[in-house]
Amino acid sequence: MAADPWIVLAAAAVEGVFGYPRRLPHPVVWIGAALRRLDAALNRGGDVRRRLAGVLTLLIVAGLAGGAGWCLDRSLHGWALILTIALGSTGLAARSLYDHVAAVSKALDPDTNLPAARAAVAMIVGRDTAALDEGGVAAAALESLAESFNDGVVAPLFWFLLGGLAGLFAYKAVNTADSMIGHREEPYRCFGWAAARTDDLMNLIPARIAGGLIALVAGRGWKVMLRDAGKHASPNSGWPEAAMAGALGVRLGGPASYDGVPHDRPSFGDGPRPSALDLTRGLGLYLRACAVLAAALAVGGLLWPR
Repeated sequence: MAADPWIVLAAAAVEGVFGYPRRLPHPVVWIGAALRRLDAALNRGGDVRRRLAGVLTLLIVAGLAGGAGWCLDRSLHGWALILTIALGSTGLAARSLYDHVAAVSKALDPDTNLPAARAAVAMIVGRDTAALDEGGVAAAALESLAESFNDGVVAPLFWFLLGGLAGLFAYKAVNTADSMIGHREEPYRCFGWAAARTDDLMNLIPARIAGGLIALVAGRGWKVMLRDAGKHASPNSGWPEAAMAGALGVRLGGPASYDGVPHDRPSFGDGPRPSALDLTRGLGLYLRACAVLAAALAVGGLLWPR
């Protein structure tokens, strides 16, 4: 059941202004707890059994989350729509993402404090950060900003608009499952297959919207996005990352170390490594892209049948 764009916009506004209350456990914590229990109980045996167990795990988690959203969609009307807005805001992360990346930017600019910047960027990336220089920290933050613009803003809004709270909650469950078990390494190569593939499918359209929005508000970056997006190991993450690289005229991606193991990742863009100033510019692009999304939702609300 599609959601009224005004409701979606209101939820986005609430999250953008207030963020998520730090003292309250986030709903994804419950999803994560369920995934850990199912992982411990079902992730065993041969490859075929693990893959089937992974499908069952995803069906349980996404089904329960989506089902809860569907029940709420059917029951919340009138003044109870305020609860829909509040619940919808929990599935978005525009304010949280900005705050985390802004903390990295603050440490880098105007007086570079690399230890503080490394600590701040370690909160939002999985790579090793202890040896990163200014360019490495800025690149890591920009890559996270671009990718999470899709995962935490565009895709949740897309599924909220398309499927109401049911669509939003189901997406959050799938995305959380992908981040926890959707890995190519053991013991998740087979068990996490369904989570990874479903997440790829659910982000297929939103990721391209996210990349297009970044290029749109920058007035550049289309060529780099179209040329380099396919280099990424993910069918989706390369779109916003390549768009950000092209929009800022910098080079993102490239070699990185994870848990002490070097990884030779592809590069996006043709320019130099980003600086602290480029990170500040990237945050500006992010805010403008969020504003365009809000404007699009407002237009949708005006056109929504009453």
